[in-house]
Amino acid sequence: MKKKITVLTLCAMLFALCFSAEAQQPKKVSRIGVLSPYSSAAASLNLEAFRNSLRELGYAEGNNIAVLVRYAEGNSERLPTLASELVSLKVDVIMTSTVPAIQAAMQATSTIPIVTISADPVGAGLVASLARPGANVTGLSLLSPELDGKRLEVLKETFPKTKRVAFIWNPADAGMALRFKAVQSAAQALRLTIQSLEVRALNELERALESATSGRVDAILVPAAMASAYRRQILDFTVNKRLPAMYENRESAEAGGLIAYGPSASDLWRRAATYVDKILKGRKPADLPVEQPTKFELVINLKAAKQIGVTIPPNVLVRADRVIK
Repeated sequence: MKKKITVLTLCAMLFALCFSAEAQQPKKVSRIGVLSPYSSAAASLNLEAFRNSLRELGYAEGNNIAVLVRYAEGNSERLPTLASELVSLKVDVIMTSTVPAIQAAMQATSTIPIVTISADPVGAGLVASLARPGANVTGLSLLSPELDGKRLEVLKETFPKTKRVAFIWNPADAGMALRFKAVQSAAQALRLTIQSLEVRALNELERALESATSGRVDAILVPAAMASAYRRQILDFTVNKRLPAMYENRESAEAGGLIAYGPSASDLWRRAATYVDKILKGRKPADLPVEQPTKFELVINLKAAKQIGVTIPPNVLVRADRVIK
């Protein structure tokens, strides 16, 4: 009997020691690297949505995750160095957007999973297909090339006299080069002329915008990447020149833009967090299909309309999902 008690006591002690040792093991803290092509101010809303979504999924910074952010401040030449820095920090996953940033991350690593938000990931050669991305990249598509035709239609319907539209874009971005061709094609069908405004960095922005004035454009089409990087400068310019501008997402209209049509940028970043969650739990990027947006919003800012002295027709207002008064 005593022998049996001794054995049980020893088992209990060993169990307690094992449990104590396990309890003392440090919790794994997953490292999430964020490669932003923008400044901290320009990226703040999207990062806030991303972090909020991670919290809803059960993650807490300083507890089970660390979010390491690197900002290129609008200078695409810094992206490769920043991407390599995140790789050297041994992050478990990289979150990024825009083709130059995604390409920089892909060049820095072929093994660390990369979650992306981009206009046309297949066309830009980032993934093999939407259903089977392949390699270490997956994420969300903005469907931008397909939606630009709709944006031009709304511009034409809102301002029937529109004949010349400026398109502001970065020619260093392979995805934007494809998109520019799609915009030209859509404009041709609507009997519109597109004026190219090429902007690679902030120091080229003022010259490009002034060329829109000298070119006598009737409106400007502003991609999300340009709005994120240079939103305040573009808004100030359109107000000063009393020029209508069409944006891609409601965040730009809420910030003072006239009209926006497309998926919510914040919503896309929230959804990107679910990809990060799946990857941290063991899923492979190659097995996670690229998702496309399913909800699109037409947002009209009447305050902005008043600022530039234009009237939005009732037939356009009635179709808006949201009107900012």
